[in-house]
Amino acid sequence: MKQSVNYKSLKTKVGVDDIAYYLGYRLDRSAGVGKYIEMVLADSTGHQDKLIIKNPKEKAAQTYFRRNGARGGDVVSLIRENLSSFHESGRNEWEIIGKVMAHFANEPIPDYGDSQYLAKAGYTGNTVFDPKRYETKDVNGAPSEVMAFFAQRGINEETVSAFAPFIKQIRDNSHTTYKQFNIGFPYTEAGKDKVVGYEIRGFGSFKSKAAGTNSTTGAWIADLSQGGEPTDIRNIYFAESAYDIMAFYQLNHLRLDGTHSVFVSLGGTFSDSQIKGIMAHYPEAKAMDCFDNDLAGRIYGIRMAALLEGIRLNVHKEEDKVKITVGDKNFAIPNEQLSIRELRKHIHIRYNVGEWKAAANYKDWNDQLMGKQMEVVAVENKFARDRNLADRREKGVGL
Repeated sequence: MKQSVNYKSLKTKVGVDDIAYYLGYRLDRSAGVGKYIEMVLADSTGHQDKLIIKNPKEKAAQTYFRRNGARGGDVVSLIRENLSSFHESGRNEWEIIGKVMAHFANEPIPDYGDSQYLAKAGYTGNTVFDPKRYETKDVNGAPSEVMAFFAQRGINEETVSAFAPFIKQIRDNSHTTYKQFNIGFPYTEAGKDKVVGYEIRGFGSFKSKAAGTNSTTGAWIADLSQGGEPTDIRNIYFAESAYDIMAFYQLNHLRLDGTHSVFVSLGGTFSDSQIKGIMAHYPEAKAMDCFDNDLAGRIYGIRMAALLEGIRLNVHKEEDKVKITVGDKNFAIPNEQLSIRELRKHIHIRYNVGEWKAAANYKDWNDQLMGKQMEVVAVENKFARDRNLADRREKGVGL
């Protein structure tokens, strides 16, 4: 019997303050502690995002809002607003939210969401993307304004020009205070032109998605084949954000066959339907794991490989290893060794899937482009040497 997510019950154990603290917000004691508390998140530019949290002593009743007029809500709303920060995967965003809440509540991971609760709480009405809410314009019309966003992430004009047909300037007309344009990466379903949402980036660390963005079957799909047939595509490169996959392209474009390649951002959600839909549309393509180089990104990679092979993979993270269950087979892989290549040693994977990660001392491709290392790299062990050698051999074939 499949266990559903009881959001109402989980909310008694997981509050807005718990999620906010995980995201990096900290209590502002100068604002006072009473019926309301304020939690603050500062980015590298000095900009502060403040959450005003009501009922701090009663988790089930906690809600939040911002004074700038931006939308607030309850703990489910805050998780949904920052879905890409939790590195969970699922068939849709509600399954991912359920997994996040279960993790924080120290409860078993459920299979399905409680749709009745979601409907009563008013979430189902928010799932439809309304394009009329957003004003957009092409990026070619204001190169200096556009490059101000990309330059802060090390992305140059040549790269922006290559991806320009798949980028918009975007402004949310419902905001009462912030009226500036940000950068929007339109989400579509593979093979369709209809925009079903946006991945949005602004200055500093600001990132979000347009309200109601379809992250279940939609993604940012940049097909650089210039009108070619889907069967002509040979490689599809998957990353967790548009900035990451653009950085990957910039660092490796001389080695890539751009006219037979598609570059995809999943926006940090990793829905099964995103992957399956894209790969079904490009039947001759090889799926390439360019996800983050941390543990969560490596788990994304092995999940993608298993998904495309039709294998149900259960993953349990422990302190120094990942325990994996496939049917009645159980095995563990050390965190630092987790990869698609290592997974192949335990289960048979026939599907055409590969991996092309950022260098070992960088979390993701954008960090590598900017020279932002995770930490000082330890002396390379035998496994790391073997893996790096295998990486170089694989990348030199068919690219």
